[in-house]
Amino acid sequence: MVKKDVTVDKLKELAKQLRKDIIQTTVWAGSGHVGGAMSAADYLVALYFKYLNINPKDCNKPDRDRFILSKGHSAVGYIPCLSLRGYFEKDKLKTFNHFMSPFGMHPDSLKVPGCDCSTGSLGHGLSIGVGLCLGAKLQKQTYKTVVMLGDGECCEGSVYEAMMAAKHYKLDNLIAIVDRNGLMIDGRTEDVMSLEPFADKWRAFGWNVIEVSDGNDMQQVCDSLDQAWNNDTSLPTAIIAKTVKGKGVSYMEDDVKWHYGAIDSEKAEIAYADIEKL
Repeated sequence: MVKKDVTVDKLKELAKQLRKDIIQTTVWAGSGHVGGAMSAADYLVALYFKYLNINPKDCNKPDRDRFILSKGHSAVGYIPCLSLRGYFEKDKLKTFNHFMSPFGMHPDSLKVPGCDCSTGSLGHGLSIGVGLCLGAKLQKQTYKTVVMLGDGECCEGSVYEAMMAAKHYKLDNLIAIVDRNGLMIDGRTEDVMSLEPFADKWRAFGWNVIEVSDGNDMQQVCDSLDQAWNNDTSLPTAIIAKTVKGKGVSYMEDDVKWHYGAIDSEKAEIAYADIEKL
């Protein structure tokens, strides 16, 4: 159930806090896939604080909405978001990616409270989402499944097989969000393996497509999720959100070298000051 009392301004402040938590967690971990975590932060906050039907005190309630972070390497953003939402104490983030920690570089649904799916091998998340949505239909359940993909993983053929199946089974309970920051580990997506015309590809596979010109603008984020939640077609919905890798930190923004990196105390202080200006 969408929480109408959660304002855009409130979500903006939460997104600032999440970005600070991402920086702090990366410092504690020694390194992390920080760039894609920062680009996805606004959608993560909006989903977990306004849109998803979830309860941190009852992680496994049968009618909850499901979320799959298909771009599992961005767990350094996802795990702090779960903490911020109240699934576990923030102090536990100090162990992120340390030996015997429940919080690895990729999320493990058997160890992380609130995590619906273990991910890491790119290109698998949308297929799992199709399975969850088809199961919900067969069991006459009304929950939604949201899958967040990276644009780099959309080079994988399994993504397109899942797109085709979602349309075939009329999975209007499925929402895919593509974090379209234009960068992947080896460079720009259009140089490594071009995706454009990207939105048209989703339409050609029979999806209801919402294009977002700035996926780091909270008003546009909420507008797109409002449309997705009120989908009155029999089609699955794809949100193609143009974002900025490393959003909020001056030395990270749109720089491929921050797909993965380490942050020392000096860089962290610069990041905190930059984020405060958002």
